[in-house]
Amino acid sequence: MIFKRRDPKPALRAVAEFLWPRGGWTRAFYYVRHRMKRLPDSPDRIARGVWAGVFTAFTPFYGIHFLIAFLIARAMKGNVLAALMGTFFGNPLTYVPIGVVALQTGHVILGTKMDEAVHRSLGGKFVDAGADLWHNLKAIFTDEKMDWAGLAVFREEVFYPYLIGGILPGLICATICYYLMVPLLYAYQKRRRGMLKAKFEELKQKAAAKADAKRKAKGPGEGTP
Repeated sequence: MIFKRRDPKPALRAVAEFLWPRGGWTRAFYYVRHRMKRLPDSPDRIARGVWAGVFTAFTPFYGIHFLIAFLIARAMKGNVLAALMGTFFGNPLTYVPIGVVALQTGHVILGTKMDEAVHRSLGGKFVDAGADLWHNLKAIFTDEKMDWAGLAVFREEVFYPYLIGGILPGLICATICYYLMVPLLYAYQKRRRGMLKAKFEELKQKAAAKADAKRKAKGPGEGTP
């Protein structure tokens, strides 16, 4: 196959690089920023795409963030590639603070109590929900009875508060990123156009100088009948 890796990446290595990319997260951040600045689109459309990606990072739909960012970017007429890159605002270093802020905000908005038991069993609720999904999937093909208890607790105490609570901080962070990106992109694109223009003028001058030198080397009247 054309796009198949010659040296397949082991599963553990892939997981490790997801949690900590080669060169660290700082290098990954600068790479994404560099690629985003060079997107062939207007600063406003790129910034709208970034808005969609950052906002999506505050939603609990892990695994389909790319799809959601794509749909939001299309609805906002933003740059889709910028939206996909913007989802990297959510990464293993930011998922925990994003989750904590979203859950706390959600419980405040919904008027539910977020006691210590929720904090201590948060990871367990994810595990229970996953176990229920796996158990119920197997129950379709066996005589086992389906059990939705773990998923019900997860929905009421984690997913729904996260979904509601992520809206406000997501709007705030996405809007801040938008207003930061627009002037930076305008400045970068203006500087890049200036550099390309200067490079083009330099090439023109070199070509003219070369042609002039060639004409002088022929001497006066050379080449005339």
